[in-house]
Amino acid sequence: MNYLDEFKKFISSHYLSTGVRLTLGTVIPSLIFQHYGILSEMIAFPLGTLLIGGTDNPGPYQRRRNSLLIAIATCFVVACITGYLRHIHFVIFIEIIVFGMLFSLVGVYGNRVNSIGLISLLVFVFNIDDHLSGDMVLRTAAIFAAGGIWYFALFMVLEKLLPYKLIQQLLGENFAELGKLLSIKAGYYFANPDYDELFNRMIHQQVILRENHENLREILFKTREIVSESTNKSRILMLMFLDSIDLFERILNSQQNYTNLHRAFDHTKVLRLFGTYITWLAAEIQQIGLAVQSGFPSSPKHDLDEAFNKCQQAFERMREYTMTHDNMEDFIMLRQILNSLQDVTERVKKLHRATSYDADLSKGYVLTVETENFIPKQEYHPRILLDNLSLKSSHFRHAVRVTVGLLVGYIASLFFELGHGYWILLTIAVILKPAFSITKQRNLYRIGGTILGVTTGFLFLYLIHDNTALFILMMLAMILAYSFLKINYFIASTSITLYVILSFNFLNPQHITAVLQERVTDTIIGSIIAYLISSYVLPVWEHSQINQYIKDALNANRKYFDIVAGKFAGKDLDINQLKLLRKDAIIAMANLSDNFQKMLSEPKRQQLNMEEYHQFVATSHMLTSYIASLSTYAQGLEYSDFSVEFEMMIRQIDRQLLAATDVIEGKTGNSFEITRESLPQNHRLIELLTKRKKEIKELGIEKADQSPARKMLSDVKTINGLFELISTITIDEIKILQKIKAAKT
Repeated sequence: MNYLDEFKKFISSHYLSTGVRLTLGTVIPSLIFQHYGILSEMIAFPLGTLLIGGTDNPGPYQRRRNSLLIAIATCFVVACITGYLRHIHFVIFIEIIVFGMLFSLVGVYGNRVNSIGLISLLVFVFNIDDHLSGDMVLRTAAIFAAGGIWYFALFMVLEKLLPYKLIQQLLGENFAELGKLLSIKAGYYFANPDYDELFNRMIHQQVILRENHENLREILFKTREIVSESTNKSRILMLMFLDSIDLFERILNSQQNYTNLHRAFDHTKVLRLFGTYITWLAAEIQQIGLAVQSGFPSSPKHDLDEAFNKCQQAFERMREYTMTHDNMEDFIMLRQILNSLQDVTERVKKLHRATSYDADLSKGYVLTVETENFIPKQEYHPRILLDNLSLKSSHFRHAVRVTVGLLVGYIASLFFELGHGYWILLTIAVILKPAFSITKQRNLYRIGGTILGVTTGFLFLYLIHDNTALFILMMLAMILAYSFLKINYFIASTSITLYVILSFNFLNPQHITAVLQERVTDTIIGSIIAYLISSYVLPVWEHSQINQYIKDALNANRKYFDIVAGKFAGKDLDINQLKLLRKDAIIAMANLSDNFQKMLSEPKRQQLNMEEYHQFVATSHMLTSYIASLSTYAQGLEYSDFSVEFEMMIRQIDRQLLAATDVIEGKTGNSFEITRESLPQNHRLIELLTKRKKEIKELGIEKADQSPARKMLSDVKTINGLFELISTITIDEIKILQKIKAAKT
């Protein structure tokens, strides 16, 4: 890991921008209020800024604007209701049930609405006793709303001044993650690769990229100024995003049989040379990401043309001296890798030029993608909420867990003198998540971060007596807290604890020791309650959902395969439909991988058939990669002379994919017979291959290279090999699913 590049990436990321924006938006009014001696009366204002700002997730301008306004109104109403009724204990129990269920269940409408629900729940928790507003409920609620309106005004001004900044930050982050994916891919070319470790890292990276792509699609395709009223800058940003998607696919479709590759070429230096060059390309893509984030042009770190020529010359020399008619197929595989490297090299050079926002690059640009099909769709019909009022719904189960957790926490705060009751409820609300694995992780990070934050805060207060220095440390802690809130909860929890303690020291220094003790006590109590609730109250284990993710992945891959393979059977290829189905297949693969990764963090007793599921995730990843490789050829030359042979293979693979779906759906079919059927042989290819080997044997490589059959053979051999690999993997998937089915019966 290059720590300097990681630091540069963080400095120009939207995470740090969010942290700085929230910190300044909170501290500036607080300083003004402190100057006039009214901070204690107006403390709800900075709290409103912080909480309302917490709902401002990346997305299109209109959706961010609307969500902020809805959050302000909702929180104002919740603060009033809670404030006026908090002295009646049985009403508070009713409020916990109503608000706990409602604000947790709205997660069915997506992450943005879920954020509003969580913040509304936190506002309820903050107002559950009179520490914040006393008897002035309406006044405090209005001040809180005013803090939210202040953040909204700040958001509007920044959007007008820097309309493309968020897109640049997200796009730059996307390139940085894409570079990491390619650097992982380079590991396959060095000696003694750990295939399992590399595969797991690839899967994790693809999940990250899936989330980035979804955010960028929503922003780019929903922003009118980019789609219909484009400027040169917006056109370049759109082009770079579309190029990044194609580059991602190119990296995916470079999948090879690495075991055979090492068997054939480990005794040479060519694989190590290729691996080094791929590492260089990965560094270039990450450099492009940093340039896009910062807004400055990038320049290549290395001479890519010279480096690629070295790879090509090494291949040509080795081919000239060591290729025979016996190992010709190994060299065809190596040639395909070289072609992929050349394509990636040209794309990287083009992206370097794009960071200068040269108007020549966007001349004649027309957006040919039907954007509506690529935007993540989210309905807001009340029917969706009503349909989830069932124990079969994971959202409903999560809402029940949150509600029960809050009830237990509130009862504990009533019957035991345990510090601030609202801190216990706050801990429960922010830790409990729909997935057990995330709840478990946040639990550990919350406890560890709180203890570390309290220890650090105590040391700062003990060693530093200068208020200016303490104030600067408090601001830095706030920036870190809200910068890392969504990327590293341990750092965020530590920083939140630290700045809360330092701020209490300014507001009420006489009681700081009690605050330190209560913060730790309440957090531990809340964490214990959250863990017990997540483990024993209507838990949703990932193995109960994985079959649906498997079915989605199979269906998405089958549709993706059908449109790609259709070209080889003589059908026309719809590029827009191809890109849409490619997106669906990649999303389905990432969802399946994410589900499996969560299973690894669950209790051992819930980790059922883990070996088989891991095998299926691996084969699903390879299947999508091989179909993506096939699509590269489908968008190129015509192969009508081989359409009859290819069509027979396509029909067989289609039957295999349908059989795999039948197994996961529990249907009794002919899956056992299908696994025994071999793929039809491509007789035309066998004739062409025999002819080529004969030419090499009789004429030698130099004269045989002049044969017109050379290029055609290389392509058709690779295409045929991809069909064979897809068939083999699909049969493997059927057998894996049969094992899982047998283990459950």
